[in-house]
This record gives sequence, structure tokens and C-alpha cells, in this order.
Amino acid sequence: MARIKIDLPEHFAFTTELPLYLLHINYGQHLDNALLLTLVSEARARFFQALGYTELDVEGVGIVVADAAVQYRSEAHHGETMRVSMMATDFNKFGFDLVWRMDALASGREVARGKTGIVFYDYDARQLASAPMAFASRVGAAGFTG
Repeated sequence: MARIKIDLPEHFAFTTELPLYLLHINYGQHLDNALLLTLVSEARARFFQALGYTELDVEGVGIVVADAAVQYRSEAHHGETMRVSMMATDFNKFGFDLVWRMDALASGREVARGKTGIVFYDYDARQLASAPMAFASRVGAAGFTG
């Protein structure tokens, strides 16, 4: 079976730290795979906040997660602090990929990597919206023309 392969950028534009609580840990005594995505969701909200946005208001439109891919690299345990780094890449007319890496802060051990497909969405009209040029410029989407 072919495995997902996620290439990471050389640098990330955003980094945040998240502690692992007991609620993040499964019966195997490590970070639960589903709750890893919850942590990534928190990091994504912080990414938008750092840019002055919310997930419901990015230059007047919201966002929707269209897809997600994850590669698990090592276990993470209760009490560890995770560093989640993110970068907006591969812009298109309606969105972009948010590529991320999660490392254990103390050891630098890579725990997981992934990418989340983000599309812009007009919640009032209930339809996709074009990627805002101002947002693309703000995150450095070179060559993006909308």
C-alpha cells in the first residue's frame, strides 16, 4: 500500500506551542490520532489570529477545511509540549494548503506532519468564495493572481 508523503517547506511562517493534556492521550498511552487533528485545529485558529483574522472572517469571508493528510512520525505523551509550525502554500482560486509540522518542544522530535486543504467560503451565500488577494499578499503567496 502506498503511503502519504508530505514535503515540508524549508521554513515556516508561524509557530505556536500546545501542551498535551490527559484528554489528548488514548489507551496506548500516547497522543490519540483523532485528537492530533484537534490540536492542529487550535494551531490553525492561532495562525489566523496572528494575522488579525478569525476563521469566520478573512477579509470578509470564512474558511472551510476541505481535506487533511497526516503522517505520524513518533509517539507523544501526556505532559509534553508540542510546537506546531505552519505555512500557507499552493494557493489556487478558492484556497490554499496549510502545511504543518508538530515537534516535541523539549527534544525536537518530529511527532507528525501534514497538510490541510483550506477553501474560502461565504457563509451568508452558502458557497465557495474566491481567495482574498489581501490575504494571499499578507502570507506571501508569490505569483497568486486569484
